[in-house]
Amino acid sequence: MLLAGTIVLAVLWLRVGPQRARGPAAAEESPSLDHEETVTAFSWQLPPTFPEPTVPPDNPMSEVKVQLGRHLFYDVRLSATGDVSCGTCHRQELAFTDGRAQAVGATGEVHRRSAMSLANVAYNRHLTWADPHLDRLEEQLLTPLFGRHPIEMGLKRDPAVLDVLAVDVELNQLFDAAFPNDPKPISFVNLGRALAAFQRTLLSGSSPFDQYWHQGQDNALSSAQKRGMKLFFSRRLSCSECHQGFNFSGPVNYRGHRENPQLHNTGLYNLTDGAYPSSDQGLFETTGRAQDMGRFRAPTLRNIAVTGPYMHDGSIATLEDVIDHYAVGGRHIRHGQMAGDGSKSPWKSDRLHGFVLTAQEKGDLVDFLRCLTDQAFLVDPQLAPPKKSATHPYG
Repeated sequence: MLLAGTIVLAVLWLRVGPQRARGPAAAEESPSLDHEETVTAFSWQLPPTFPEPTVPPDNPMSEVKVQLGRHLFYDVRLSATGDVSCGTCHRQELAFTDGRAQAVGATGEVHRRSAMSLANVAYNRHLTWADPHLDRLEEQLLTPLFGRHPIEMGLKRDPAVLDVLAVDVELNQLFDAAFPNDPKPISFVNLGRALAAFQRTLLSGSSPFDQYWHQGQDNALSSAQKRGMKLFFSRRLSCSECHQGFNFSGPVNYRGHRENPQLHNTGLYNLTDGAYPSSDQGLFETTGRAQDMGRFRAPTLRNIAVTGPYMHDGSIATLEDVIDHYAVGGRHIRHGQMAGDGSKSPWKSDRLHGFVLTAQEKGDLVDFLRCLTDQAFLVDPQLAPPKKSATHPYG
């Protein structure tokens, strides 16, 4: 018999719909092309209950394009220094994040935010911590590749970058096969399209929780994890109000379905009148509206046990500390430049009301969060770096 209170989860799961089956180099300025592609049919390998991801019509999925994207994702030649790849900051064993409080770029520049997990990135309503308008992987990729503030990969839109790839026989073959009707298949546009296609296959949905809930394996969860699950979905804690649905996250997109973005102020800071540190003020930086101060999106909780430290700036070290933060309804920093009581912020989300947990309940909740770890995803060889060779210096 299912635990009381988990009926909420069944309601949330209904929202996702029915289950579906699982040349010469030249620089380009536009993120999209008008030509049509002839590609083989793509077969999604979806976890149970996961809907089919949205795919833009100008970048249809194909197996060869995914393989090209996988090669490029781990290729250090796509960094200005030649020793950093996308996979350096998005490590598979850490659910495609980096284990740092704040990301570090190719040149050693420390970023203001942590590197987000790419698990299930295909479903994200938007693709950064605080910009609700950036919702296409093909466009988001331009920032880490070419952005200057901060420098991530540090590339320049220089044809010489493409020339390096053009002399690689294997990559030439993959570009030709992935973009068969493009007279110049090796381009920055197609590079971004291939990377986006690979990232859409980073699908995680085979955790012990999934085995328990979807496959009926009662012994997949311990008694403590079942108690923690009941707490997670309870009105008392309301964790699932922000971390909901099949992805345990904020709003999602999938084929035929598009949700409105939501961002939240969790009372992490309250310097003066609800202010966040000037180095990162969330959605406020885009809108300039006071009520948007410190608002960030709710990331997925899938694989949360391996994606710490937590929050947009990595300022909370452990899951236990995260629970303490929400239990008091906002973080109280007593000393230093960041001093302030986040629970009293005028811009804090009204969903944060605080709660009281016993030591056992807190342990149960942490145990439940740990059961969202998909070990198969963390070691899936299809998502790992391709085999190294003399012409492929994968990082």
